[in-house]
Amino acid sequence: MDRVFQALSDPTRRSIVERLRRGPASVGDLARPFELSLPAVMQHLQVLVDSGLVSTEKIGRVRTCRIEAAGLRLAEDWLGQQRTGWERRLDRLDESLRDEGDHATEGGQP
Repeated sequence: MDRVFQALSDPTRRSIVERLRRGPASVGDLARPFELSLPAVMQHLQVLVDSGLVSTEKIGRVRTCRIEAAGLRLAEDWLGQQRTGWERRLDRLDESLRDEGDHATEGGQP
């Protein structure tokens, strides 16, 4: 999972993943929007492949890239667990603050 978050920490790689969410694309198509050399884009793609977020397939002279849903699900599941834990903590804090407010009002304080 560390590799997934490391891969997604770079804005260029996040843009590549966002583009691939719409469907497979060639390396050339992925490189087009960036002011990067093709080798630089290939390095970014290799990080995404190593992290399990992207797969590539070469047919003839064209290398096509695809998003790997399992890699994204891993990150999504972890983030969901974190969100759930924080929501529970915030709910308990809210209840605690309400209880304190109720006790203060009962004691004659505003």
